[in-house]
Amino acid sequence: MLSKEKWQGALYSFIVVIVLWWAVAGILTLPIVPSPYKVFINIMEIFKSKVEIHVMYSLGRILAGIAISILVGVPLGFLMGYFNKADKILSPLIYFTYPVPKLALLPVVMLLFGLGEASKLLMIILIIVFQIIISSRDAVKSIPEETFRSLQSLGASKLQTFTEIILPASLPEVLTATRLALGTAVSILFFTETFGTEYGMGYFIMDSWMRVNYLDMYAGIVILSFMGFCIFTAIDIAEGYVCSWR
Repeated sequence: MLSKEKWQGALYSFIVVIVLWWAVAGILTLPIVPSPYKVFINIMEIFKSKVEIHVMYSLGRILAGIAISILVGVPLGFLMGYFNKADKILSPLIYFTYPVPKLALLPVVMLLFGLGEASKLLMIILIIVFQIIISSRDAVKSIPEETFRSLQSLGASKLQTFTEIILPASLPEVLTATRLALGTAVSILFFTETFGTEYGMGYFIMDSWMRVNYLDMYAGIVILSFMGFCIFTAIDIAEGYVCSWR
């Protein structure tokens, strides 16, 4: 679970952002910068009728992207970390493709997979999976050889080596990589949801902007930010349980 200090830090940051937002809105007195009070009231009024469906679509896409990235990236990273031959074969491919700006691949992905769910999901996976692969591989490689030898000398099987050494040692790094990639993944999700869809927070925010409905636009921005914060917090809580030994 999150520590008291982390909750206090999150609350403090939220208060600072709201105070600064309120000050800017009061100084400018322009419709393009509504006060946070008006935005939060608007969220309560429109959430059920207008926003909930968009939240569900965006949340589903980002959670599916994280799940698939972990299912693909962790085994691949473990394979590269444990077997040097696999690392020599796959590392050049990873190093060549990882630095490519993923947003630059959006036109190619949309041409190959269309404007539907597949292209949006694939873009999220491309953001997250590389960091998970590299973090998983490096976590396995950082385990001292003596640790493996100690367990193997006791007659441990490959499965026991995996469950008792590799998995516990690597999980924190995997979750850290997921957290680091999450911010970029949410940004890419917002961008992809402006193409070929009628559902998603990206679509909702841009549609509100096009209709010059600034209250709805800011409501969407706040909700998207809160959604990212909730996922980030959920990963922190999950780490507290699955990596309690730390």
